Amino acid sequence: MSRFVDLSHPIVAGMTTYPGIPGPTMRTFVSREESAQRRAAGLSFDLQRVDMVANTGTYLDAPFHLHAEGADVAQLPLERIVDVPIIVVPAQGRTRIEASLLGDPGLLWGAAVLVHTGWSRRWGSDAYFTGSPYLTPGTAQALVEANVALVGIDALNIDDIEDRSRPAHHILLAAGIPLLEHLTNLDAIPGTGARLTALPAPVRGMGTFPVRAVAVR
Repeated sequence: MSRFVDLSHPIVAGMTTYPGIPGPTMRTFVSREESAQRRAAGLSFDLQRVDMVANTGTYLDAPFHLHAEGADVAQLPLERIVDVPIIVVPAQGRTRIEASLLGDPGLLWGAAVLVHTGWSRRWGSDAYFTGSPYLTPGTAQALVEANVALVGIDALNIDDIEDRSRPAHHILLAAGIPLLEHLTNLDAIPGTGARLTALPAPVRGMGTFPVRAVAVR
């Protein structure tokens, strides 16, 4: 059995990540046929161009996403997103993720807390966008007080999308805690013992960016 678990959804042309956000478009910038004319015999390459909103697929929110003075994706401390111990919080069948589900806060210190709702099974369907689980403000505050490194969820949003104030985002990002949304495959990793790496491209001035989130068991 592989030690590596991919926690990210692939990005494909036209996909819908969030209602109202256009899907990515992809086109060939330099084709193999074109490049073959510029290279030695038998050598060619394919070069693609992608146009997409940063909130596409499985992505990371940095503090700058909501707080202008916060770190952007290029400024995030690597200790928050590379080789971080994972704590999986089981929350299947729940809509409101309450702080009581977190367990002993002393065990969360410095961890990547990934909330496993099972909602990712709906990915790619209209059902993914309605009734998605979310963290309550009290849960977000409890995670800040537990000094976690990162928070993720396998659902549409950390917040209730009907709440325009986005309290969980505000609380966690104000504390410097990056967020991962639209995770998948959380059922394939243990509750403890795995480690997470979730790296966005280090683009300055970006508050969000897609990641390849990988758990190592």
